[in-house]
Amino acid sequence: MSALWYFEEVNLFKILCPHKYPAYKKTHENDVYKKSDYIYFTDDNANKIYLIDQGKVKLGYYTETGEEVIKAILTKGEIFGEKALLGIDKRNEFAQSIDNTTSICPVSKDTMFELMRDNASISFKIYKFIGLRIKRLERRLELLLFKDAKTRLLEFLDELCEDYGYECDQTGDHVIKHPYTQKDIASLIGTSRPTLNSLLNELKQEKIIDFNRKEIRLLKNSA
Repeated sequence: MSALWYFEEVNLFKILCPHKYPAYKKTHENDVYKKSDYIYFTDDNANKIYLIDQGKVKLGYYTETGEEVIKAILTKGEIFGEKALLGIDKRNEFAQSIDNTTSICPVSKDTMFELMRDNASISFKIYKFIGLRIKRLERRLELLLFKDAKTRLLEFLDELCEDYGYECDQTGDHVIKHPYTQKDIASLIGTSRPTLNSLLNELKQEKIIDFNRKEIRLLKNSA
């Protein structure tokens, strides 16, 4: 396993010091969670930051009526619980494993602050990451409140393209190879899986996208 815990695969998350982290790992073991296990609950103490080594984690909260709202679904190489670095003492969301084997590396807040103190570049990247995530979550909540399901899907596909897309040399299409299931995407845009499937097929008929189980293509002629 690399010293950067796969962070080299996701440029935004290259935040850990490569010469310190291996030494830390020698005395530290990952926590393993099964599907539906909670990593933390709303109002738990916020004293750790978490790195995903394997599996997927959803972040969300429950409304006063008990409705679950999904804020994000995260995969290998991503971090969560980062608000602990902003002086927030209590969690305002839950984190739950949605894979049968999710491996998480918890890093204490003090350890992360030590890494940040020793490397100004790490500190800058972490706070930049936090700002980008907050901005993205605010945008997603705005879409859930004020936009219809089709608009929410189109915005989400643009977001996926930024994170996982590349331009096909042969066709000019933007190809998105992403880690999400249709159930994940439906949860993230606040709709049902049947509605999502209908919308995807509608966009396909309109020649805006093409898709299969492994990828989504934003077609060049739709621009």
